[in-house]
Amino acid sequence: MAGIASSPEAIRALYEAEALAYDRQRARSLFEARWLARFAALLPRGGAVLDLGCGAGDPIAGWFMAEGFAVTGLDFAPAMLSLARARWPEGDWIEGDLRSFELGRRFDGIVAWDSFYHLKEAEQRACIARMARHLRPGGALLLTVGPRAGETTGEVAGRRVHHASLSPAAYAACLEENGLILTGFLAEDPETNQHSVLMARQTQGETP
Repeated sequence: MAGIASSPEAIRALYEAEALAYDRQRARSLFEARWLARFAALLPRGGAVLDLGCGAGDPIAGWFMAEGFAVTGLDFAPAMLSLARARWPEGDWIEGDLRSFELGRRFDGIVAWDSFYHLKEAEQRACIARMARHLRPGGALLLTVGPRAGETTGEVAGRRVHHASLSPAAYAACLEENGLILTGFLAEDPETNQHSVLMARQTQGETP
């Protein structure tokens, strides 16, 4: 993948170098709001939300804060986190990697919008297991993925970056293996700028 940021180190370096440019270009129209509201309706009022790949915190983390949720944002690019801390100094901003984070606590909901698909197939499977361990019983998961299995590229500040996805059926199976159930999937949703969106729910520990 010559010329494409595909390794974890290259992707981190890209976001680190282009943090300001990415933040300037990031859409703030909240085209994500319909899915965010559907996800938030599954969570307890004022619940704890983990935003994986939070970037500069705007607009996703900001939306949840405005709705009264306690948000923890995790990102592997310190420059992105600096922007988030400047916006919301009261926030809980953590440097970490989707491939290895272990926070020692659980959340009512986990969201990874425009971040999860940077992981390769095996890394995505491992990350789903890790997210499951960080969810409270009955907790919810919201991810953007690809519309089908395979690899492609996206763009960050004019530079190409690796994207990957499992098939919807493979996601459903992986989720089930980790005590979650797929509750929603829409490929290339026209109302969210063609994002493919997946929602799931933690079932382990729930009362039948």
